[in-house]
Amino acid sequence: MARAAAAGVALDAGATPRDRARFVTELTARLRRCLDEGSGWELLLRVDALAEGDGTARLEAFLHASGSPRPPVPDGGCTVSCPLPGPPPAGIPQPGLPLSEALLSADEDTEVVLRLLDEQEHLVGLHREELERTNLGVVALHSDLEAAATAQRDLLDAERVTRAEAERARHLLTFLGDASAAITSSLSRNVILRRLSDLLVPEHAEHLDVWLFDEENDDDHPRGIRDHPAAAVTAARTGRPQHAAGHPGGLPGVDDLPASALFPHRPLLAIPLGARHPLGVLTLTCPGPRFDPDASVMLVELARRVGIALDNAGRHEQYRDTAETLQRAQLTELPSPPGMLLAARYLPATSGLNIGGDWYDAFIQPDGSLLTVIGDVTGHGLHAAVVMGQLRTALRAYAVENESPAGILTRLHGMLRHLQPDLYATAMIARFRPGEREVTWASAGHPPAVVRDPDGSVRVLHAKPGVMLGIPVPYVYADHQAELPAGSTLALYTDGLVERRSQGIDPGIARLGSTLGTLTTPELEHDLEASADALLKPLLHDSERDDDVCLLLCHLPSPADPAAAPADPAAAPADLGAAPADPAVPPPA
Repeated sequence: MARAAAAGVALDAGATPRDRARFVTELTARLRRCLDEGSGWELLLRVDALAEGDGTARLEAFLHASGSPRPPVPDGGCTVSCPLPGPPPAGIPQPGLPLSEALLSADEDTEVVLRLLDEQEHLVGLHREELERTNLGVVALHSDLEAAATAQRDLLDAERVTRAEAERARHLLTFLGDASAAITSSLSRNVILRRLSDLLVPEHAEHLDVWLFDEENDDDHPRGIRDHPAAAVTAARTGRPQHAAGHPGGLPGVDDLPASALFPHRPLLAIPLGARHPLGVLTLTCPGPRFDPDASVMLVELARRVGIALDNAGRHEQYRDTAETLQRAQLTELPSPPGMLLAARYLPATSGLNIGGDWYDAFIQPDGSLLTVIGDVTGHGLHAAVVMGQLRTALRAYAVENESPAGILTRLHGMLRHLQPDLYATAMIARFRPGEREVTWASAGHPPAVVRDPDGSVRVLHAKPGVMLGIPVPYVYADHQAELPAGSTLALYTDGLVERRSQGIDPGIARLGSTLGTLTTPELEHDLEASADALLKPLLHDSERDDDVCLLLCHLPSPADPAAAPADPAAAPADLGAAPADPAVPPPA
C-alpha cells in the first residue's frame, strides 16, 4: 500500500514513466528491507521546489521506524527522490485506491518501462548493426591503408632504384666525358694508351690490352696474332665487340663467345678500335664476375672515341714526320772553313705540330767571307717549312751579289711582303771576313746573339734589331759590328731555346749566357759538337718543348790552336785567320 501510494503521488505529480518506475522500484527495495527487519515503519512523502527557479520540483520519500520520535527531515537527506515537472496542484493526496487497482496501475508503469526497453533494444540493435558496418568499414579502410602503404613502399623502392640507375648513368656519362677529354687532348699514341689504362684500370677492367694492327710488323713491337685471345681476333675480323665467358653476357650489341683459353676464369670484352678504317682491338678483363650492361655500352663508345684519337694521332705523326723531313732536308750541311769552327743543332718540338719554322745556314761567299744565318718563320707545319725554304734560297741568291747582312735582310723583307703578306719571319745574319777581328751582323726582330770572350766573360749584342721580315711597312735594315778576338764564340739561336711561357725570353737569354760562360776555351776548341750538346742539355732538360729549336755556334780558335793555321800557306791571304801585313799585330784566327 505504501508503494502504491507513492506511485499514485508520482503519477498525479506528472512524473515521467521512466522516472516514476525508477522511483517506485528503488522505494520498493527499501520497503522490502524494512519488512525484513520487522517492527513498523512510517513513509513520509514531501515535494520540494528546486532552487533553480525554472518551475521543476522533486518528490522525496523518507522512511523511519514507527513508534519512535520522528527525526527532523534535513534538506537533501531523503531516502528516495523522483524529479517532477512541477509541484502537484493539490499537494500530496492521501492514498485511497484499492490495493488491486494500485497493483494494476503499477503494471502500466512496467508496460511503459518495457516499451522503453524494447525501444532501447531496437536502438541498441541499430547501433550494433551500425557499429558492425563501421567495424567492417574500418577493417576495409585499414586494408586499403595497408595496400596504399605497400604501394607507396613499392613506389619508393622503385624511385630509389630509378635514382640509383640515373645516378649510375650520370656517373658513366661523366666518366665518358672526362675520359674523352683526357684522351683527345693528346696527339701522342703512347700518351693516349697510357691515359686509357689509367682511366679503366682497376674500376672497369682488371687488365687492359691494346692490339694495334700497324705494330704487327714493327720490330719494336714483335707481336703476332697468337698472342691475342680468340675474342680479339674475332673482333678484328668481324668489326663487332665480342664477349668471351663461361656464361652469356647479355650485353647490348655484343656477341657471345666461349670462355677464353688465356683467361678461362675471367670474362673478356674485345672491342674494335677504328675510325675511318680498322686500327686495332681493345681487350678488357672483367674486374668482377660479369660485365655491367650499361658500363659495356660506355666502354664501346669510349673505344670508338679512342679509335678516333689514335687515328688523329697517327695522321698528326705522319704530318709531323713529313714536315720534319722537309725541314731537315733544307737544313745546310755546315762548311769547314779554315780558321773557323762551326756546330749546329736542330731539335723539333716535343709537343704539338710546331715544326717547320726554324732554320740555320752557313756558307762562304765569293769574296771568301763566311755568312752565318739563323731564322724563324711564324707559324708551323708544312707551309712554314716551305716558306723557310723560299727564304733560305732567296737569301743565298742575294748573298751571291756580295750584299751586306743589312742589304740581304732588306731585300728579303721586300720579297716576303710581296709573296707572303700574311706570314712573317725573324732572322739574324753574321758575316766573318778573313783577317778581321770583328763580325758584321744585322737582325730582323730576332733574339740577340750571345758572345763568349776568350776570358770566359759573356756579352749580349744588344743593338736595336730591325722589324720582322714581312711586316707591311717599308724598312731598311742597318749593319752592326762587334769585336770578336781569337778564342771567342758567337752563339746564334731561335726563341725556342730561351723562351718559356711562364718566364718570358729575358731570363732564358741570361741562362744561355751563364751556361755558355761555364764552357772553357779548350772544351770549345777541342770538340765544338760536344760543347753544343753541353749547352743545350741544361737549357732544355726541365721542360717540354712546344717550339722547335735551332742553335749555331761560331768559334774563332786561338792562334795556339792548330785549327787556326791554314793548311796551305799559299792560300793563307785569302782564308779566314790569315796573318796581317803588320808583324806587330798578332795574327787573328
